[in-house]
Amino acid sequence: MRALVQRVTRASVRVDDSVVAAIGPGLLVLLGISHQDDVAIAERLAERVRALRVFEDADGRMNDSLGEREILCVSQFTLYGDTRRGNRPSFLEAAPSVQAEPLYERFCLQAGAQRGVFGAHMAVESVNDGPVTLLIEA
Repeated sequence: MRALVQRVTRASVRVDDSVVAAIGPGLLVLLGISHQDDVAIAERLAERVRALRVFEDADGRMNDSLGEREILCVSQFTLYGDTRRGNRPSFLEAAPSVQAEPLYERFCLQAGAQRGVFGAHMAVESVNDGPVTLLIEA
């Protein structure tokens, strides 16, 4: 499982010109799920994301965790795109929808995240803060 985590001042997801989720300051998580992942991995990664100390503390140092801030999670199978053999990505490592969707939902529940619509064509807007972007794998 891969989580591309961005610290944001705000982020939102639109599907068919309707906002389905929006957050203020917090984390935007693009979540990729492989066919090797399971519930335990989803829960462990969610806890790791919540515990990240990427926000400024009173001294201006990147030392605070999420606290009362929000998380917006968007399913992103393209995080498992393999381009080592040409220009067209292969997605063989990405989990099929029937496996990935329950793990995505479990991650979101464990992380307390708002979410996009699994499998939908989404317009994701974000204002990166810093920018701070981390790739976390579990």
